[in-house]
Amino acid sequence: MTAMWAEEAVVRFILGRPSAPSETWSRLLRYIGHWQAVGFGYWAVEDRQTGEYLGDTGFADYQREITPPLGNVPEAGWALVSTAQGKGLATEVVKAAHDWADANFLTERTVAIFDPSHEGSVRVAEKCGYVRSHDASFMDKPTLVMQRFRPA
Repeated sequence: MTAMWAEEAVVRFILGRPSAPSETWSRLLRYIGHWQAVGFGYWAVEDRQTGEYLGDTGFADYQREITPPLGNVPEAGWALVSTAQGKGLATEVVKAAHDWADANFLTERTVAIFDPSHEGSVRVAEKCGYVRSHDASFMDKPTLVMQRFRPA
């Protein structure tokens, strides 16, 4: 996990800079804390054959200071090591996370936010049922907000 969050190809559209090991440790603690505090969070993505760590996917409630606000709705997210990107794995794991969400969330929708130029993640989101909702501002940067409604 530390190696992934320090990888330029991974963080370019998310943080814009590599994470220090202590920041990644804090991220992991936030992931664990979500499960305890709100009943959902992130899962580690592992290679089925080798057990190698490939990334993270899941949901969070980060209480982001974003304009306009996201509201009280779970926010989906995902990140994969660069060697796992471009193989359809992100779509597979994000769909699996949403299968879990559809069975466990009381909310009718989830959201995901992106750097508008992060075309790969926008495509994954679209394949998983997300549609463009609106433009926002997060940390003084343009941010695309997408939303997905639970299937009827």
